[in-house]
Amino acid sequence: MSIPVLGVVIVVAIVGLIVFAIVFSLVGAWVKAMFNGAPVPLSKLVALKFASIPYNLIVDARITAVRAGIALDADQIASHFQAGGNVVPTVQALIAAQKAGIELGWDRACAIDLATKGSGKSVVEAVRTSVDPKVIDCPNPEGGRTTIDGVAKDGIQVKVKARVTVRTNLDRFVGGAKEDTIIARVGEGIVSTIGSAETYKVVLESPDSISKTVLARGLDVGSAFEILSIDIADVDVGENVGAKLQEAQAEANKNMAQAQAEIRRAAAVAVEQEMKARVQEMQAKVVEAQAQVPLAMAEAFRSGRLGVMDYYKMENVQADTSMRSSIAHPDGKK
Repeated sequence: MSIPVLGVVIVVAIVGLIVFAIVFSLVGAWVKAMFNGAPVPLSKLVALKFASIPYNLIVDARITAVRAGIALDADQIASHFQAGGNVVPTVQALIAAQKAGIELGWDRACAIDLATKGSGKSVVEAVRTSVDPKVIDCPNPEGGRTTIDGVAKDGIQVKVKARVTVRTNLDRFVGGAKEDTIIARVGEGIVSTIGSAETYKVVLESPDSISKTVLARGLDVGSAFEILSIDIADVDVGENVGAKLQEAQAEANKNMAQAQAEIRRAAAVAVEQEMKARVQEMQAKVVEAQAQVPLAMAEAFRSGRLGVMDYYKMENVQADTSMRSSIAHPDGKK
């Protein structure tokens, strides 16, 4: 045998060994599927092997589905795996829906599984909630609030805790609003209902009126859930918000009045200071006029319009006036 022919034989032998090893590794899964009534062609298993898809997982998922009476093809399961889905929970959800008489197809189950990925939820939980309704606390304690607070028309605050019973609506689960939206809508409805009450006593006497009014609003529209009931778990009376607001308004009015009074006082002080300045100005003018009297008298003496006798008469008149004043006011008070 020539060397080239020997080389070809060796290459063919190696390839054959590799193919045999691959096929041998798949025989177990192929036999398992065959004996469980969910056969998967050996060629399909080889394709899954080369596509780096865990064929054992695909085979187990198909066996589970077929044994439950659900016809699922290996290609469908492999496609969901390649899309990033959780194969086993999706199959389990499909089985649970079938047992509960809920219409749920493979494509919708896959869509729900992909929609809940990374949210802490799962398609199994969605189906379980559809069968067995769940209770949502409103408000959510994890949000830091323990009550929903509303104020009635009489100004009294009312604190409410509610529990919302919901059931998953699988038809609206993909693209529908989730729990946070339900909590927000219910909280808004409770606050609005309390605010429309004439007095807080009405709310305390019939707390079920809150749940009836809120439930009648159809808060589950566009959400992934169907609201079955809204139950008021606790109702407490809070602060007198109206009185506090009136007190704050009175304090603001008082501060405004004080500010206006301060403005008037400052204006009065300014006017007083202005009048004092004017008095000083007038006194200065009087002093200036008095200083002109001796000069005028001297001019009168020089010009002959005032004689010595006239001057003495004027002095006598001033002395008489001063004497009469001292007699009339001996204490020196006028």
